[in-house]
Amino acid sequence: MADEGASFDYVIVGAGSAGCVLANRLSEGGGATVCVLEAGGPDRHPYVHIPAGFTKMLDHPGLNWCYRTEATPNTGGRAMLYPRGKVVGGSSSINGHLYVRGQPLDYDTWGQLGNRGWSYDDVLPYFRRSEERQGGDEQFRGRSGMLHVSDVHEKHPLCEAYIEGALAAGIPPNPDYNGATQEGVGYYQRTIRGGRRLSAARAFLKPALKRPNVELITRALVTRVDFAGRRASGVSYRKAGREQRVGARREVILAGGAVNSPQLLQLSGVGPGGLLRDLGIPVVHELAGVGEGFRDHYLNRITVRTRGVRTLNERAHGWRLGLEIARWLTTRGGILAFSPAHVGVFIRTRDHLEHPDFQLTFTPASYSAGVIGTLEAAPGMTSAGWMMRPESKGYVRARSPDPETPPAIDPNYLDDPLDRGTHIAGMRRARELLRQPALAPFFDHEVMPGEAVRSDDEWLDYARREGTTVFHAIGSCKMGRDPMAVVDDRLRVHGLERLRVVDASIMPTMPSANTNAATYMIAEKASDMIRDDARP
Repeated sequence: MADEGASFDYVIVGAGSAGCVLANRLSEGGGATVCVLEAGGPDRHPYVHIPAGFTKMLDHPGLNWCYRTEATPNTGGRAMLYPRGKVVGGSSSINGHLYVRGQPLDYDTWGQLGNRGWSYDDVLPYFRRSEERQGGDEQFRGRSGMLHVSDVHEKHPLCEAYIEGALAAGIPPNPDYNGATQEGVGYYQRTIRGGRRLSAARAFLKPALKRPNVELITRALVTRVDFAGRRASGVSYRKAGREQRVGARREVILAGGAVNSPQLLQLSGVGPGGLLRDLGIPVVHELAGVGEGFRDHYLNRITVRTRGVRTLNERAHGWRLGLEIARWLTTRGGILAFSPAHVGVFIRTRDHLEHPDFQLTFTPASYSAGVIGTLEAAPGMTSAGWMMRPESKGYVRARSPDPETPPAIDPNYLDDPLDRGTHIAGMRRARELLRQPALAPFFDHEVMPGEAVRSDDEWLDYARREGTTVFHAIGSCKMGRDPMAVVDDRLRVHGLERLRVVDASIMPTMPSANTNAATYMIAEKASDMIRDDARP
């Protein structure tokens, strides 16, 4: 525990994916002191470390902020659960384990928007630096990083049949979508090592905590960034009901993610002037883009009742579940070692497109309607999908000066007509793949959305009623040079000194991917920039 009023070279707010990488890299060599503040507690809960524990943490208030989105017409008037990790490791301790980098086009777009040093050729070395991966082309894959990326340990017959059907439908095979090209079908890669979740905390933070120059303070809710004029001087935080402070000699680095980083900036007086004044927060620096430009992936599922094959559902109930628990405890195998999605497909929804624009998942299991993360007892299989580069943008806005009041969160799903059209086209393709001859022996009937959903209007109605987040929040403190940009291409907050944001909120556009891999990359690159800027 840091002494009252202690100072460190770097104060990192958030022990999530980015914060853990930063703590490790900035403390290397012992030349700088680092303090990491995390609002959640230690990552000791068994659900964190059992891969299938993902389903149990989606609404677990001890490990998850359990936010809710604003209710909007595009979500059928629903206020949806919006999970964010509130535990050491952040969302990397509760996510679905998938490691997906995206396409070179994603990062070249960042560079073309004026962000120097963020094109694909610039960021590829940082993807490789963080990764430890056996197999794949060394031009793209890392061999000696801290983040182990593994393959599926058990190939289910339904997965094999699904892949066979996708190939028959003209989708190319792709054994490494993180390599030279993304398009195609293959098994997902996961951040699982030895049958256990490999979170940012396990991979990066815990090795760093062995060093004397790193300190982690848990259950510490940062209430504001402190400023001396326009220079960040430290942060104030609340722990066990007491207000405390820690100073930063070099920099304060916000790594709270795309919800918490913009909220903290706003609570600290940095953000849209009208919002701050309405909340009675003194304006330190007016910055219109803080909390705006928020994006997320929006998912729908197709669920099929199966026959003639045992799915994961049967293995998750009754005496078979007891066998699976014993199997995981003794061998770290079985269904408890699975990630939620097994097979991935990256497709183009329109023939004229040059790059994939829709991502699909396939799982030899199905989930109970209305029950979060619970496998059905009856056999089933599921395909889910989302548009990879959504145009719809929303916001994150503080509701109160009290940091314990959750912010207003609106990803504004399906607002853009392109998003709606692509979503419908992608879900039609998902249904087509489930009806390939290779799966016919196992296909009984479609449960969701059901045979009655056929027209574009029916698909859109289904999307609005039943769609949900893919947990890929980005863009609320975006990097750039335009009037709505919050940070520059070195991730320094515009108009302020010694304050950076390093997390998924800085992404100016959505990568064609689950966002965790890109967040690791951002933190790896940021650590080099921070150390470079600290040199005389």
